[in-house]
Amino acid sequence: MAGPSLTWVPDILGEPFEQLTLPLGVDGEHGPLVATLVRSIPNPLLTLFAPLRDVDVLYVHGWSDYFFQRDLARFWTGRGARFYALDLRRYGRSLRDGQAPGYVDSLDDYDVDIAAALHAMGHAADTAGQPPPTEPDTRGGGRKLVLMGHSTGGLTLTLWAARHPGRAHAVVLNSPWLELQLGTLGRQALAPLVDMRARLDPRGTQPAVDFGFYTRAQDEIGTLPHDEHRAVWRPDRGFPTAPGWLSAVMQGHRRIAAGVDVACPALVLLSVGSTPPLSWRESMTSTDSVLVVDDIARAATRIGGLVTIARVEGAIHDVFLSRPAPRAIAYDALDRWARAYVVPDEDVPRRGDSALVDSRVKL
Repeated sequence: MAGPSLTWVPDILGEPFEQLTLPLGVDGEHGPLVATLVRSIPNPLLTLFAPLRDVDVLYVHGWSDYFFQRDLARFWTGRGARFYALDLRRYGRSLRDGQAPGYVDSLDDYDVDIAAALHAMGHAADTAGQPPPTEPDTRGGGRKLVLMGHSTGGLTLTLWAARHPGRAHAVVLNSPWLELQLGTLGRQALAPLVDMRARLDPRGTQPAVDFGFYTRAQDEIGTLPHDEHRAVWRPDRGFPTAPGWLSAVMQGHRRIAAGVDVACPALVLLSVGSTPPLSWRESMTSTDSVLVVDDIARAATRIGGLVTIARVEGAIHDVFLSRPAPRAIAYDALDRWARAYVVPDEDVPRRGDSALVDSRVKL
């Protein structure tokens, strides 16, 4: 069956960024449901000998967020890769009037968004009557697919890769939300109550847990966008949460705790330290004030057989929005890892290999 007509238009980030609206159906009483794919494609004549010239990157944002990181795109395109970023349904460019921002009641719902994005990128799966692949999918014209996710987007892509083994050549996770901030025991104690509320009142209100400290830290560092969309697409105190959404996230955490396999090399970038977001502290400009990074590091050992964990001194929750020095270290770690595990066509460890590198990078 032929896919939808694709029309790329200029993006809000300006040249060379373009965006494509991906129709996903209807959102109940609130009309069309869409996702939005943003791309930056380097000039092919300038990438003939670039190390990542045969790579396509798909980036997925975190909770209460959207794609705005021009420098992240330039990192990949400067090495020859084609860069794509997906604003998921009810987020950012895809949020429509009347919709509950960011709401889903299953992270598996995003399979539709990701499938639409991969189709537009030329990585559509054609698996009718075929067994799941055991090697990276090459239907993107022989191009390698690298998945990159931040926070909740990192959790979503980890679970997606584990359910679709062989589709991704590599996975990069930037402070992925792989475990609840209360830890394993806290999550297990809270889960029955959250799941019950999700069944009875999935879109009900919950107490606010974001007091705006993470936004304040980014404002002090100077890495937040300053455009007309930020107030709606990335409010200072985040989107309101609902029991159905929290239950979906915690179900994802249970899957991670039980162990999954992304079936490809994975890089997990984290800060060295965390600061509890209970009151403002200056340390929030140099630590993760959203997640408990030690718990995330432990959870990361359960996502596959070849996981590299890079701990960056001075980094905040989005390591690529940290101050210049830790940001440079994070990009250097990503560059070295990509040259080791993304560039080679042969001898890259695959499913079943067992290795773990825990590299603590300090200033």
